[in-house]
Amino acid sequence: MATNSKEAQDRAEASFKKKELQARDASKAMAEYEAGLRSEREKTVRLRLLREAKEAAEAAAKPAGKPAAKTVVKVAPAADVEAKAATAPKAKAPAKKATDPAKKPAKKRALAAARAE
Repeated sequence: MATNSKEAQDRAEASFKKKELQARDASKAMAEYEAGLRSEREKTVRLRLLREAKEAAEAAAKPAGKPAAKTVVKVAPAADVEAKAATAPKAKAPAKKATDPAKKPAKKRALAAARAE
């Protein structure tokens, strides 16, 4: 019996050491992951600052005589839009799709021709 308890104790210690090693590796991996995120954020900030400085230099280098083209969007007052909607004719239902007469059965073609006359 003494050997069984000794073997059980050895297995428990090995299991404990394995779990302890896994926990240490997990914390190490998490630290590496967070360091990678931090460096990525720093690089993004640095590149954004460089891009903004470049855009500012380009804007300053443009000749002052030529204004930059601006797009002007006119917005109608809400009252005008509502008045136009009230007076506008109602939209008609979409027309039925024209079908190829050759695809219709003969009886339907005959009826359609009689109606057309």
